[in-house]
Amino acid sequence: MSDLLLELFSEEIPARMQAQAAADLKKLVTDALVERGLTYEAAAAFVTPRRLALQIVGLPTRQPDRREERKGPKLGAPEAAVQGFLKSAGLASLDEARIDTDKKGGQFYVAVIEREGAATLDVLAEILPAVIRAFPWPKSMRWGVHSADPNCLRWVRPLHSIVATFGPETEDPEIVPFEIGGVKAGNVTYGHRFMAPQPIKVRRFDDYLPALDRAKVVLDPARRRDIILHDCKDLAFAQGLELVDDEGLLQEVAGLVEWPVVLMGEFDASFLDIPGEVIRATIRANQKCFVLRDPATGKLANKFLLVSNILASDGGRQIAAGNGRVVRARLSDALYFWKTDQAPLPDFSEQGKPLDQRLARLRALDIVFHANLGTQGARVDRVVALARELAPLVGADLEKAARAAELAKADLVTEVVGEFPEVQGLMGRRYAEMQGEDPEVAAAIEDHYKPQGPNDRIPTAPVSIAVALADKLDTLVGFWAIDEKPTGSKDPFALRRAALGVIRLILENGLKVKLGHLSDLAINKGLQFSYSLKLADDQIAGEAKIHSYKSNRNKNFTYSFPTELTEREIISKMRLDAMGAVKAPLIADLLAFFADRLKIDLRDRGARHDLLEAVFALPGQDDLNMIVKRVEALDKFLATEDGASLLAGYKRAANILKAEEKKDGAEAFEAHPQANLRIEPQEHALAAALDRADREAAEKLAAEDFDGALHALSKLRAPVDAFFDHVTVNAENPDLRQNRLRLLAQLRRAMHLVADFSKVGGA
Repeated sequence: MSDLLLELFSEEIPARMQAQAAADLKKLVTDALVERGLTYEAAAAFVTPRRLALQIVGLPTRQPDRREERKGPKLGAPEAAVQGFLKSAGLASLDEARIDTDKKGGQFYVAVIEREGAATLDVLAEILPAVIRAFPWPKSMRWGVHSADPNCLRWVRPLHSIVATFGPETEDPEIVPFEIGGVKAGNVTYGHRFMAPQPIKVRRFDDYLPALDRAKVVLDPARRRDIILHDCKDLAFAQGLELVDDEGLLQEVAGLVEWPVVLMGEFDASFLDIPGEVIRATIRANQKCFVLRDPATGKLANKFLLVSNILASDGGRQIAAGNGRVVRARLSDALYFWKTDQAPLPDFSEQGKPLDQRLARLRALDIVFHANLGTQGARVDRVVALARELAPLVGADLEKAARAAELAKADLVTEVVGEFPEVQGLMGRRYAEMQGEDPEVAAAIEDHYKPQGPNDRIPTAPVSIAVALADKLDTLVGFWAIDEKPTGSKDPFALRRAALGVIRLILENGLKVKLGHLSDLAINKGLQFSYSLKLADDQIAGEAKIHSYKSNRNKNFTYSFPTELTEREIISKMRLDAMGAVKAPLIADLLAFFADRLKIDLRDRGARHDLLEAVFALPGQDDLNMIVKRVEALDKFLATEDGASLLAGYKRAANILKAEEKKDGAEAFEAHPQANLRIEPQEHALAAALDRADREAAEKLAAEDFDGALHALSKLRAPVDAFFDHVTVNAENPDLRQNRLRLLAQLRRAMHLVADFSKVGGA
């Protein structure tokens, strides 16, 4: 068995592309090998800012020989078919083919094709150039003398060298013979750009890895991350401080260096008057540095940690000092922004408090939210109106919810958020607190963006819930109304995240609300405050064409509106009328989208896929908490002996009905069974049990007691079993047969009160 070492050494690989590039290289090469019959024991890919590397262990030295039997035409087939068969199979004549006989006695030709396996080295020489040429970089470039050719090699940055060696551990490996883009594969790599740029001759991975380590290159990104994190914590501890964890920044800086060296910088303590979030955003965004805090107070310290790519002769003092100067300059800007945001706006000073002034500026600037959904100011109006409607439903104070919704977007035009968009909402809360807003209002301004991901916290205060729901529902309904829904992997407006946010807000706060009602409220408020909803406009345009056609046919055909209505009011009325025609399908489509998001969320929490389908198959399922309770109750019920037995009885009844309905029609057995056509005691017992179960289950469902409803159905187990043991359903007497099938249909309806059991696995 032999090993492959592949390294693609280039000018630079952007940090954001590195992880995917390593995964792509491993997949593309290993898939190509397996496709050619070459299996392997293990494979691992590595990446640094300058190189992609791949190690594959346990490859055979040759492909296995392959034997293939290819079926040809029947004896006596036309000459064209025979010649096509000979050509495709590589045979000189039919004498080289075998004749086989099929089960019906027909005879046909069979070609036996035997191919000797090629040397793995030759296979690699074919595979590797193809992988490199077709590598799926998000962005790539041409360079050098070959760049004039549009078909030349493209790479993320200029490709300088390729290491490609193959061979067993006991021998010197061979170089895989290929050349691409003017770069010939060899066995020479290079170390750190500054500290060890000399060429390094390597044979296999076992000497390649330590050679790079000696040349100041840490090949494994996970090891670079560990070094950075460990050294950051050690340096912080030595100063009596602690590191503010930042996994995203850790991943990024590990992709910027090949030899990580952690250094500590410092800035003036006076900058600590700036909110900690702004300090962190400034240092993180501009310098890719980590911030520190005092563990005793929890407040940020005036020190930071940076990661250098070089071991400087002065221990990094000049590097740290240079970064400190840049950080101080950036923080000076942030301090200016922070103070400016607290001062009155000259053109809007009469509008009241600072955030109210910013809101007035937001409206005055006519900042567009979306071309078909109006401005940010119009969106604020919609969210305020919707928050007022939602507040009573979630137990929030109506005026506080409206005030929070009104100010929620005001910080978008502050200087700090303009420079650091990632602190929007949070700065709104800070400014709201400073101008004396109610604490619930201030908290809602920050929380209305949440949750922004599956692990983000969920607002629990009623005012925050009302505004967060209003913001997300307005977004969803608006983009649905202009037909800008997610497609495949594309979701430019983060509508999946918004839907999941609505779901989590409802479920984790136990809200008794229906999604259909919430969507209807959002549509109504959207129509009230926006005048460019595409679906309604399309409807109006369609009606206008009909009106125009009728007018041409009948000159007396006219429309009139009350003279006191303005043109805007007329358009609004037409749009409201038109939206009525498309509202129901829009809500239905949006609810289906919510259902898909809920299924994914519940599956991630461990819920059974078939039980979700069984509950969602029932009509009108838009109460999320009730859906979850049904699924949980169903899961618990089916785990019992009564549940499993009743499911088996349901399955038997459903299968019989399915077969008979094909003959008699789907509606043939929907009528209630007749008492005078029951002759067996088991029929009477099942009918009485079904009447009781129907009544009890309906009462329990009305009280939202799903466990109780399923318990009522569980009492059917014994009479169902007895019925099937003693009663012949398809009796010779047609009246008895029909009545017994109606009895089974009643059983099916009773079961479907809780869930569609036909969707349950095993049903």
